[in-house]
Amino acid sequence: MVMAKQYDVLFRLLMLGDSGVGKTCMLRRFTESEFDPSHISTIGVDFKMKTLEIDGVKVRVQIWDTAGQERYQTITKQYYRRAQGIIFVYDITNRPSFQHLAKWASDVDEFAPNMVQRILVGNKSDEELRRQVTTEQGSKLAEAYGMEFFETSAATSNNISESFTRAAELVLQAHKRDVDNLLGSLDDYLEKVGLDDEKSRQDVDNSQRTCAC
Repeated sequence: MVMAKQYDVLFRLLMLGDSGVGKTCMLRRFTESEFDPSHISTIGVDFKMKTLEIDGVKVRVQIWDTAGQERYQTITKQYYRRAQGIIFVYDITNRPSFQHLAKWASDVDEFAPNMVQRILVGNKSDEELRRQVTTEQGSKLAEAYGMEFFETSAATSNNISESFTRAAELVLQAHKRDVDNLLGSLDDYLEKVGLDDEKSRQDVDNSQRTCAC
């Protein structure tokens, strides 16, 4: 199969956080190396793909970008159970977005799989003069939740690749036994993934891709 040459396994990462923290800008920077500061809020759910090579395994990462507004959360919670990794995002210049992380984490505890891997990201690190959340505060919260912590900037690309790649690494490590088994029957797995990809694209066909910087 042609697909077998493209990637070995597929993981789904879900980005969660308040509207306006920069989830879409982070995602576009990682997958397209682009940054567009103009935006309107994401409607519903959208996703992008990127292939990484981790420990000799070609990992296709499907990254779901969710709307942060309350009215969309019934929609986005449907995607929690399908995620292998969660990227919590707050805006270092917006303290409420940091304070609301407890709610996002509680939702993940309720709706996501038990083995889901998590990291915490403080975005907009380039806006130091407007900072409302210190690096130490972010690090302590991540430690309290047992998560790794990154500060990123979609504008400058600082730590963007590192944070997404680390999330994928954690998922790969957590599912290493499953991955080894899957690599033994790659054709069957990739056929299933191909069907899942097509269904996923149909699910979000009506979603509008926007940038919440």
